[in-house]
Amino acid sequence: MAGRIEDYALIGDMQTAALVCRDGTVDWLCLPRFDSHAVFAGLLGTGEHGFWRMGPAYAPGAEPPTAARRTYRGDSLILESEWDTPRGTVRVTDFMPPRDGAPQLIRIVEGVSGRVPMRSELRMRFSYGRVVPWVHKHEGRTVAVAGPDSVWFDTEAETYGKALTTYADFTVSPGERIAFTISWEPSHKEPPPLPEPEQSLEATEDFWRDWVEHCTYHGPYREAVVRSLITLKALTYAPTGGIVAAPTTSLPEDIGGVRNWDYRYTWLRDAAITLSSLLRTGYREEARAWREWLLRAVAGDPENLQIMYGIAGERELGEAELDWLPGYENSTPVRVGNGAAHQLQLDVYGEVTEALHLGHMTGLARNDYASVLQLKLIRYLEDHWQEPDEGIWEVRGPRRHFVHSKVMAWVAVDRTIKLIESGDADGPLERWKQLRDDIHRDVCEKGYDKERNTFTQSYGSRELDASLLLIPQMGFLPPDDKRVIGTIEAIQRELSTSDGFILRYPTEGGDEGVDGLPGDEGAFLACSFWMADDLAMIGRVDEARKLFEKLLSLRNDLGLLAEEWDPRLQRQVGNFPQAFSHVPLIDTALRLTASGAYGG
Repeated sequence: MAGRIEDYALIGDMQTAALVCRDGTVDWLCLPRFDSHAVFAGLLGTGEHGFWRMGPAYAPGAEPPTAARRTYRGDSLILESEWDTPRGTVRVTDFMPPRDGAPQLIRIVEGVSGRVPMRSELRMRFSYGRVVPWVHKHEGRTVAVAGPDSVWFDTEAETYGKALTTYADFTVSPGERIAFTISWEPSHKEPPPLPEPEQSLEATEDFWRDWVEHCTYHGPYREAVVRSLITLKALTYAPTGGIVAAPTTSLPEDIGGVRNWDYRYTWLRDAAITLSSLLRTGYREEARAWREWLLRAVAGDPENLQIMYGIAGERELGEAELDWLPGYENSTPVRVGNGAAHQLQLDVYGEVTEALHLGHMTGLARNDYASVLQLKLIRYLEDHWQEPDEGIWEVRGPRRHFVHSKVMAWVAVDRTIKLIESGDADGPLERWKQLRDDIHRDVCEKGYDKERNTFTQSYGSRELDASLLLIPQMGFLPPDDKRVIGTIEAIQRELSTSDGFILRYPTEGGDEGVDGLPGDEGAFLACSFWMADDLAMIGRVDEARKLFEKLLSLRNDLGLLAEEWDPRLQRQVGNFPQAFSHVPLIDTALRLTASGAYGG
């Protein structure tokens, strides 16, 4: 059975990623890309669907022992786990070297004290656990082949096969190091080169040390910010600059429910806000790469802008259900692909434009087509901003006139006006100033409830929505506007959980609500960070700091966050780790640091 979501560590190579549980089991790995089929899919099923456990040997029928300690080696993505056993202490170092060639997952077992009996248990199952590969020896190496894929297993330890699983039983003494590596290669090609684990470990550590040195944030929350930045870097697909929302699919927002989605794609919204955090912490190269990815993905067709694309810019992300997988803690269906790709979400135009604007303001080298794209987006919005859409939360119910969508349409026009005024683009300035005023007036007249002194989720509704917290952050209204303060206080009253975190919107107590889905969900962590931002902006800085530090306490022992927090079960839920949680963590830390609102 898979561990709790927060029991997992992330390792990756900026092309794919693996999740490693506290007991030393890799329960999730897609090869060779984030969005490829999983070789280990035990996270969404059982051990029959693929895993790789490395840890102290244990009695048949017993539970594998969990590590007594685990940490990342410094500011890196190199995981170190230690077990204390009656016979001694052992350390396992797990990492994936950044690469140009074959993807590798390397595990180095090191004796710390005593003599510890160990076991490697490798069960490869291709196509999300559905296909048992042909495992055989080739020139002394173990290789598993199925269709277009091959995975090569290399170690100096003696191995044997039993029950369609590859085992290695061995003992380590103090100072002794034994390495195990799996490498992926297309099955029709020559075998990948023999791995060099120790050299790869040194190169991986150097890579992360050099990368982190570029961080310009040195405030009181540096540990949390740097870990979040490393996580965002790990979610970047290096060959193209695309950024996945998360490396997993179908980790449930509601344990046992149907709110299970595939997040291994590049959402324009998530990627744009990720870019803004990277820019503000010194990472211009990542920002430049994302902008180039965006221009390729959108190409000459901004009128058909999608809310998400594949990591190389693919447009077709057809949704399917994997009915042979029982789901994480029986949460079904397990989905791959994402049917929301072709939804209309007008707010995306605002997020993309804001990201391009921020790049321009922070001195990112000028790209003429980026300005052309921005102008094309506004010409599209000019004709379509008054239409209803599915909104930021990708509701699968009917379209509505979501207030956040209209606000972000205003942002898109406002930032483009600033671009024209700077002299870096040409456009109908006066006409678009009028458009900006029209959108602003429309939102204030139709999206604001005077009786309750709050903006609402959509025109004519009484529901609230946490995305309204972005109104002051986007500059739509100043923080001291009574309508802003009223909205913040209304969301605190109506969308707070018992422990003070913020829901996205009401989910009707399990019945189908605005999102067209049954079931409830946890507190959306990004929304809680937005609340901390807003509280700081309106002068309630002590309250903001306390909420922020409470949010930091929800991170797992390695500093990682999923998408949501379930206040009933007191555990993380949703895909993991989630860019849309780590980005606002960085943003709030920057804001609180700038305001001096931190303790100690």
